Amino acid sequence: MELSGPIWGASPEGDQPGWPSGGAPSEQAPPAGPQGDPGERWWPGQANGHGTAPWPAERTPVAGPPTARSGVGRPAGNGKPKSTLRRVWERTVGVLAAIGAFLAKFGALLIKLKYLGLVLSMLVSVAAYALFFGWTFAACFVLLIFVHEMGHVIELRRQGVPATAPLFIPFLGAFVGMKGSPRSAFHEALSGLAGPLFGTAAAVVVAFWANATGSNFLEALAFVGFFMNMFNLLPMLPLDGGRAAAALHPAIWLAGLLGLIAWEVLYPSPVIPIILILGGYELWRRWRYRNSPASRLYYALQPQQRLTIGVMYLALVAVTVYGSHATYVARSFKW
Repeated sequence: MELSGPIWGASPEGDQPGWPSGGAPSEQAPPAGPQGDPGERWWPGQANGHGTAPWPAERTPVAGPPTARSGVGRPAGNGKPKSTLRRVWERTVGVLAAIGAFLAKFGALLIKLKYLGLVLSMLVSVAAYALFFGWTFAACFVLLIFVHEMGHVIELRRQGVPATAPLFIPFLGAFVGMKGSPRSAFHEALSGLAGPLFGTAAAVVVAFWANATGSNFLEALAFVGFFMNMFNLLPMLPLDGGRAAAALHPAIWLAGLLGLIAWEVLYPSPVIPIILILGGYELWRRWRYRNSPASRLYYALQPQQRLTIGVMYLALVAVTVYGSHATYVARSFKW
């Protein structure tokens, strides 16, 4: 969407039609996926964030015989033990609620503190992810997100658009604040694809390192890196792929919208509805003002520019899909 990615600001003349709206995160970390039993293959988990990571494989606890006085061992709810997916879902929703309350109170302060906000938000994210994946994996995963976000920062600053240091939001990833907007849909697409470009390059490095050392830990980390960037390439705003689609054809946004709805039906996640709400509003806004002079100028790209974005986008999709497949490993313990 990145809620890894830049927050797109208003145009120099104000919030004119055709410019990306401000305040929406640009990327999202992958949503929660199905859970396997110990020893099965990795599934993308919800980091909930801009973040995603494989769910730890856990066994459903077997309820012991109830005691007359304390009720210890009684199954929860309707007499059946909760499934692993149900327990992970409830834990994630609880953590999200706590994080939302924290951000509502201190989010503006963290943004003003700039680099201190970056460090503090990274530490909070590591602690949140460690609840599910362990401290080592959580720290490495946050570093992968950081590399992804710095791709946005570097490209935006190269274009002359002031961009802040990334601010992390556990289980939603991270975002980059902007003072201003890209000059055209082509520049928006370049800044959007810069995140997956840097993030995928980092995942490739980890994958080669894993191959050289035979480390399952590094291979699993590479998988998460590939999958996170692949998810962010879905052609739906505010994900990075939606930024690229802005330079290609608006009809691609519809395909991304339908794909996310199908994903939510198959693998329910609290993250997908957030993307759908933010992206749905952005699509409606852009469609509403599509015939305005500012919008027509913003999307007036040359064929060579569209070709450049199309080649970059398809190449990144191919690498992340292949990388996710090649680094998909079994896991039966928590790091």
